Parts: sequence; C-alpha cells; structure tokens
Amino acid sequence: MRQPYEFEKKFGDQIYRCSSCGFCRAVCPVFGLTSRPALNARGKMLILQEVLEGRAELSEELVDTLFQCTTCANCSVHCPSGVEVPEIIKAVRKDMVGSGTCHPAFAGMKEILDRHTNIYGEDEPEDFGRERNRRAEYVYFIGCVGQYREDEATEETLRLLDRLEVDYTLIDEVCCSGVLEDVGFQMNQDLVDRNVRAILATGAKTVITGCPYCYRTFNNKPRYAALKEAGVRVIHISQFLKDFDWDVRTDKVVTYHDPCDLGRHTGIYEEPRETIRKIAPNFVELPNARAEAVCCGAGGGVRAAFAANSIAMARKRLEEVESVGADVLLTDCNSCLHNLANAKLRRQKFKVFTIAQFLNRLLDEARVRPGAKEVA
Repeated sequence: MRQPYEFEKKFGDQIYRCSSCGFCRAVCPVFGLTSRPALNARGKMLILQEVLEGRAELSEELVDTLFQCTTCANCSVHCPSGVEVPEIIKAVRKDMVGSGTCHPAFAGMKEILDRHTNIYGEDEPEDFGRERNRRAEYVYFIGCVGQYREDEATEETLRLLDRLEVDYTLIDEVCCSGVLEDVGFQMNQDLVDRNVRAILATGAKTVITGCPYCYRTFNNKPRYAALKEAGVRVIHISQFLKDFDWDVRTDKVVTYHDPCDLGRHTGIYEEPRETIRKIAPNFVELPNARAEAVCCGAGGGVRAAFAANSIAMARKRLEEVESVGADVLLTDCNSCLHNLANAKLRRQKFKVFTIAQFLNRLLDEARVRPGAKEVA
C-alpha cells in the first residue's frame, strides 16, 4: 500500500476541493504567458489528484510543472473554494526534494547557501561606507538582492535614512534563507542564528528591511521567533516612511507596482501609497493593482530556474505601465525592481525606482530636508 505523502496529510482535502472553475486561469502569470493548462493552479491541482490516486508519480517529469510557480497567490485570492495553492506547491516541492527530485537551479541554490552567505555565492558584499554592528535604535536589513544586485537603490535608501537623521546601523547580515523553504528545502539554521545574533547585539528594538521577503521571513518563520521574544519589531521600509512629511513634489505621472510579497502575502497596500500621494499629485493606478496586481515574474524561484519566462512575465506587467502613460514606475521590493528594470525595453522611456530611491533623488534635486512626524 502506498505511503501517504506529507503534502497529502495537510492539503489532500484542499486538492480535491478544487472545483476546476478556472478562475485561476485569468490571473496566473505563468499561464498568461505560456497558455499551458498544466501550469496554472487548476492544472496543478488536477495533476496532484492523479498523484494522490496513484495514476502519476512525483517524478522528474513533473519538475517543470510543479516548480514553475511564482507563488504569487493571485490564484488563491480568486479561488472560490479557498484552495491555498502556494502552500500546497511548497509542500509538494518538499516531498519531491525529499525523494531526490528537484529542479537543478533550486538544488544549486541550496548548495550555494551551504557554502556562502548569500544566494549569489559572492564573497565581497558592497560596503556602503556605513558603520556596522554598532549599538543603535534601528537595524537596516538590506537583503541579498539589495546587497548584491540593486546596490544603487540601497545606497540611496541609506542616504535617505541619513537625511532623516535616523539612528540606524547595518549588520554583517547573511541571507535570511527563507527562500529555501519555497523551493523544497529546510532553512539554513546557521544563517538564521547569525542574523539573530547580529541583530540582538545592536540592542535595536526595530528592524527596518527593504526586502518584503525578508520582512515575511522574520515575522512569520518560527526559526526567527527569537526576535519577537526579545521584543524586536520588524517593519518594512514602506511602513517607516509613511509617517514623514515631504517638502518635495514631482509633476511626473507616477504609478506603483504592488509586490506580491508585500501585498497579497502581507496585506501592505496603503502605506506605500500614503508616501507616493504626498509627493506625486499625478499618481495613477495600474489597471491591475493591490490584490489584483500582476506578478513581476521573479518569485518562487522562477527567476533563477525559468529566467526567460520570468523576464517575459515582467514585460507583460510593463505593458500596463505603458498603458497609463507613466513617467515613473515605483515599487517597494528590490527583487521586483531588479526584474522589471531588466525587462524594460529601450523604447520604454519611463524609469523604475523604489520609493525610497525616488524620494532621495527628489530631495537631491530640491536640496531640502523633510520634516518628520513622530514615528510610532
């Protein structure tokens, strides 16, 4: 008799709950790009039903299907049956990895984080010329993408914090390693412990992170419970910046891309918009915004494993930016910034920034220092 899969124990009833209504087809970024039925949530659930009934196996043949998901959760938002597709996909990947079946890009990611402190396997992080590991009120946690790929955006964010005279310190941070759970592996406890020790050593009671995924990991993963137990609050940069008054304005048409990790996964929609409305009277929403936002294609490990499709998904999102006539596209995720900026075509004249990066540039132009309200 077949032994039940671990994902079956927790999610078997949800997999059978899928009514094949197809609502997920309209919002799945992978299906929207490929038109392959097996790559949307309904297709994946039907395949998993076959697995549970013994007519298919979690074999190499299913790697491209079950690992090609950005875990953006747009399908779950639109599922009338309440199927938690991203959680199911992550649980299935764990069973597949446990049996020795995995996409090579994800296996490579695990090997890199066994030997290095970041997902890129690089040994010399950007210095940024700031003090590290000192006693301070805040820790600013950069994240792998901001440290190694979008260092210009990070430098401008740090300059913004300097303008605001925030008492912050950087630390000798390492990858939060939360992404390993998304692709079927366990988090790297050594990396977790190093981050926790470094944060607690500063005496800071608040961690500000520019990475929505790090924000999710610190707040939601049990392995980081020591932070909450020590009374350390973890916030995203968008939550911090919303409480300041800004004496700068832009007449450019500005729009905003909701990152999946910040929006659908954590419910942070209004805070970025509070800041944008203060500086951009010509702010316009994209056709698909907030919980309806289209994924940039970078999540769930897809950027690493299916790079061409990831860029193609980002370009579909950028078509919406063109449709509203925006001069500036803002987002609040370095991973989204990286994918959208890399996907932008030469003919597309709009610029892509994080909110903090754009704010700092406006302040450079105006040469003013903003007044601040008390930050709770």
